Amino acid sequence: MKKHHHIYFAPGMFGFARLASYDYFAHVRNALIARFKAAGIIIHTHTMDVLPTASVRRRAAKLAALVERTSDGKGPIHLVGHSSGGLDARLLASPSCDLGLPAKMLRWLPRLKSVTTMNTPHYGTPLASFFVTASGQRALFFLSAFTLISLTLGSRPLGVAGKLLELFERSDELLGVKVAPLERWLTRALGMVKDARRPDVLNYINAIKEDQGSMLQISPEAMDLTVAGFGDRPGVLYQSTVSMAPPPSPGKWVGTLGHPLRAASLGLFTALQAITARANTRYPCAAVKRDKRLELVLTRALGHSPKSSDNDGIVPIRSQLWGKLAWVGYGDHLDVLGHYRDDRSGMEKRGGLRHHDWLSSGSAFDGKAFQGLMDRVGAGMLAGAS
Repeated sequence: MKKHHHIYFAPGMFGFARLASYDYFAHVRNALIARFKAAGIIIHTHTMDVLPTASVRRRAAKLAALVERTSDGKGPIHLVGHSSGGLDARLLASPSCDLGLPAKMLRWLPRLKSVTTMNTPHYGTPLASFFVTASGQRALFFLSAFTLISLTLGSRPLGVAGKLLELFERSDELLGVKVAPLERWLTRALGMVKDARRPDVLNYINAIKEDQGSMLQISPEAMDLTVAGFGDRPGVLYQSTVSMAPPPSPGKWVGTLGHPLRAASLGLFTALQAITARANTRYPCAAVKRDKRLELVLTRALGHSPKSSDNDGIVPIRSQLWGKLAWVGYGDHLDVLGHYRDDRSGMEKRGGLRHHDWLSSGSAFDGKAFQGLMDRVGAGMLAGAS
């Protein structure tokens, strides 16, 4: 008789379960299903329909409700969180935190075997501090709209991509100096998206406008206090994936010639990476003490000891370290989910899933790197269950 496990996925900032026809965790979910199946285990997967930028506490409570409703009272449970979704999972698992939930909603906790955090801001990110400023609020709106436009339109129409590229060539406009033209153009661009009036799409955009609690909570200053209050649950395996992307080089820009949307995406990544690199000596987005053995692993994988400013475009690399290091390498914030550039044609016809790189960093992350990452993550989860 085969064993049954449950895996729960928590998306991060700007994340979603599904948006229009796009599935946030599709590649990770399929990879884990295959690895658990090879081990003779059937897994049931569930993705939290997230509040994109809402309070971590609100999101953790929503995750708890999903687990209680769907875990059928038996079988090991695993939590997987990407970006700030990793904080949702850690907060929910922490024995030192009170979410104000009735005991029956947490009766499954003794079955929890592993918590996997993927590129999570355990010590905060400067990008969150930026998003609560006046300029950051406008950039936040831009980023949410760009996510929808990029995912839905793909490489067409070129007129939309061309307009995006114009905005990035004038980076002061991206950061909100000329707000009205930017917002008017984005509204028109959203109107060109056939799925923009779908209820799930409208809910996604409105949720970001109405609740941005997590932007305050994952700032370096706020996470400095949060780290002191979080506690790991005994008997549960904690593991993390960690990556950084090298700054875009002139060669990467050359590779965007003839692809306006890709150029716009690289421009967006460049701006986000520069903001995330703003290290604060008082709140450095890193553990107070460095583990010598861990430093050797990082140096071996990256070719150097990462600086405080090194990041994946959203989260500083040293902020991503928590628990056992499952995987470390070069890649951006979305590469690790399987959302990397893959120009092979006919993938969907061959029964595979398309890899849509909507945040283009120009990193060398590819299918081999993704499979290696998932091997390590799957092995850790299985070890935690045993």
